[in-house]
Amino acid sequence: MMDLTATQIAEITGGTLTAGADPEAVVTTVATDSREVTAGTLFVAKPGEVADGHDFIPAALAAGASLILAERETTDDAGRPHPAVVVPDAVLAMGTLAADHVARLRAAGPLTVVGITGSAGKTTTKDLTTALLATQGPTVGPIGSYNGEVGVPLTVFTAGPQTRFLVIEMGATQRGNIAYLADMVRPDLGAVLMVGTAHLGEFGSVENIVATKGELVEALPASGIAVLNHDDDRVRSMADRTGATVLWFTADPDAGATPELANAVRASDLRTDADGHPVFTLHLPAGPAGAAQEHPVHSRLIGVHHVGNLLASAALAHAAGVPGATIAEVLTTSGAVSRWRMERTDRADGVTVINDAYNANPDSMRAALRTLAALGADSGRRTWAVLGTMLELGADSVAEHDAIGRAAVRLNINQLVVVGEDARALHTGAVMEGSWGDESRWVPDVEAAEALLAETLRPGDIVLVKSSNGAGLRHLGDRIAWGPMSSQDTDEGPAAPEVTAP
Repeated sequence: MMDLTATQIAEITGGTLTAGADPEAVVTTVATDSREVTAGTLFVAKPGEVADGHDFIPAALAAGASLILAERETTDDAGRPHPAVVVPDAVLAMGTLAADHVARLRAAGPLTVVGITGSAGKTTTKDLTTALLATQGPTVGPIGSYNGEVGVPLTVFTAGPQTRFLVIEMGATQRGNIAYLADMVRPDLGAVLMVGTAHLGEFGSVENIVATKGELVEALPASGIAVLNHDDDRVRSMADRTGATVLWFTADPDAGATPELANAVRASDLRTDADGHPVFTLHLPAGPAGAAQEHPVHSRLIGVHHVGNLLASAALAHAAGVPGATIAEVLTTSGAVSRWRMERTDRADGVTVINDAYNANPDSMRAALRTLAALGADSGRRTWAVLGTMLELGADSVAEHDAIGRAAVRLNINQLVVVGEDARALHTGAVMEGSWGDESRWVPDVEAAEALLAETLRPGDIVLVKSSNGAGLRHLGDRIAWGPMSSQDTDEGPAAPEVTAP
């Protein structure tokens, strides 16, 4: 972050300096967690659902924070005001500060801001895009899934005057969320990956999801480029909502013969290898010399559903000027960076664990189950799906869980373990579809699932673990893969043997 004084921060945010603040105190970093504070940090004391950041102001100051961004004045034990800028809403003030920081970065040198949204695939696509753009200059991308009104500013603040590419993942739970983030960072390039039913309970309808995801392309300037998924009807409709140039991406095998897609980023000869890695020929639009480009790609990601993410990142990179050969090389050599996204571990006893339990919705559940089924069919190995609840589905929750249980049976998954009361309809759907005996089992919690798997897994089994983040199955996946001491809640996770970067 560029250095700012307390006075400048007060002016930018419209806040008021407390009597305890030094107007010339300099801020160099921003944190919302007092444990991440170092000398020169602006500590944002935001209220939360569980804890109030104002309670951690003393700890932040003791760790070296030079200033607090707060919603009320606080004092030390002697009654002296803490050094702070007081604002009505600390999170909104963060956003205002982030918008100012982006403007300062643009004034300091050439900067391309890339926005990525979609109901699934955002984190994988931003990781790939960050790796691709980093070949051309200093690039900043989000940590993990920093994609909301707090995470996006925190990402922005890590960029400095030398940054040439800033990749922003944009999540949403209601109308206006994407517009707010786009207004903050003013993206030059924007990609919409797909529209599914994630957060349907909060949005109320798929139409509202479409309207919200499309806020990204509406925010692009006329000089910008909107990267859109031609294979998704809802995303395709967004072309009419932007004044930017549209660059399509598609995995349609017939796209090469479609005039509309002559300059699309596309995949042909698509297949998966024995380990489920997508293999295809990448087609890129004609370059300055006028010749279309074709490059072989053999991804390290697991599952054919990742092809859309690979193509979207390739399209963004192409739009940013990355050479085609470099794009293909990076897509071939890059695996997943963020944890719990089709993360494969091959245990010494021959059991393979695929931990995809960072998030889940009906679309991503089906994609993961199809990948598991394909891996089992190609290898003849026994397949296990350990599934937990999909959150935020609202009134459709029971029906959607029921449908996933039926899908598991239709895909011939050998064993289904359903974890938790909220996911019970998954088990019911499997039984009603035709599962019998112990092919589908419901257990009340993670501990029961762990005990069941410890007793019944055998060498050669492939285990998929998937649920929404809040269900906590990602830690179950860690313990199955690496043992009972591996359930720490970090993006990095514990060290583990023989982990394949998927």
